[in-house]
Amino acid sequence: MKKIELTIPKLGESVESVQLVRFTKNIGDFIKEDEVIAEVSTDKVDSDIPSAISGKIIEFRFNEGDEIKIGEIFATIEQTESDSSSENSTDKVEVVQTISTTELNEISSISDQFLSPLVKNIIQKENLQSEDISQIKGSGREGRISKNDVLNYIQNKSVTDFDSSNTLIENTVVSSSSFGAKSEIIEMDKMRQLISKHMKKSKQTSPHVTAYVEPDVTNFVKWREENKAKFETKYKQKLTYTPMIVDCVVRAIKDFPMINVSVDETETKIIKHNEINIGIATALPNNNLIVPVIKHAGELNLEGLAKNVNTIVDKARNNKLSPDDVRGGTFTISNVGTFGNLMGTPIINQPEVAILATGVIKKKPAVLETEFGDIIVARQFMYLSLSFDHRVVDGSLGGVFLKRISDYIENWDINTQI
Repeated sequence: MKKIELTIPKLGESVESVQLVRFTKNIGDFIKEDEVIAEVSTDKVDSDIPSAISGKIIEFRFNEGDEIKIGEIFATIEQTESDSSSENSTDKVEVVQTISTTELNEISSISDQFLSPLVKNIIQKENLQSEDISQIKGSGREGRISKNDVLNYIQNKSVTDFDSSNTLIENTVVSSSSFGAKSEIIEMDKMRQLISKHMKKSKQTSPHVTAYVEPDVTNFVKWREENKAKFETKYKQKLTYTPMIVDCVVRAIKDFPMINVSVDETETKIIKHNEINIGIATALPNNNLIVPVIKHAGELNLEGLAKNVNTIVDKARNNKLSPDDVRGGTFTISNVGTFGNLMGTPIINQPEVAILATGVIKKKPAVLETEFGDIIVARQFMYLSLSFDHRVVDGSLGGVFLKRISDYIENWDINTQI
């Protein structure tokens, strides 16, 4: 029989690992080629992992809730004699590092619970004892201990040890037992946990700086109001402010291409992206956030941008996004004005180096200069805020880039034809 080891495929530039949601088959089951064998989750989207071959499943290397690195072996399939030309051989997709059998046996003796290799590895490295394991409450299926359960225990334990040795109590770590009976403990869903990790990693990676401008968007608003019905009739697409803003952002990126970059892993090289792929931060019905991407936005006119925006937002809200829909972004826009907010300080969507937040559009009095003197009139205004990575974007570049977006919005041509 020929054995094939399946690995987790690449799911995007910034995706380094996935969380196993569940296996769709059991050990001993037969699976067909391209049939889904596992469901996984990232901070961006849930994905199905298909089997590369047909055969009998003989091994799973992870459990529900475990984190698996991209390229890591997660299952082994044995081909039937009719499908395999060689006997008693194993094809390895790639070599992975695991802890030794001796180490696993030593850790297994600590607890009667079933522990995954990943969890055992953490326990061994952190030198946790049997009394430690017995205090960890498993959040996985049938009470199994997950990686996050162990890491949370280690974090809480370090604070407890600090308090005991220094007689200093600080509420830096919150545990479920810290509150009274009226407090409700809500378990984060897997997507929220991954978003949390992604946001924390971004703040740790990039020194964030935020700049603000407040353009007069009166002509911008007026043109849309006068043309949205005609636009929908002609192109069968609703015209929101989003594609118009994307159009202005794309033009500004073309003027200042060093905003459309990433920093490599060594933090000594800048990766300049020749494609402009705009991510649109979208709130989901369950209050989680996802960032679908408009690919090749620099090559699209307003009609193309509107169609792409409407398509990806609709797919996001109906949970129909594919991994390809959320990969490859080079710049992100977040519309905090949707919630009535004036402005925001968004966190950069790694590995990008800047993100724009657009606030609510509000009418307010403004002073205009005329040939007869200054007059006070009602005008439409909107705050724009740009968070940028100060490793590669200095205040001058961030400032002029944001001002250029503002200028394009403020000077929107009222005579633009549909």
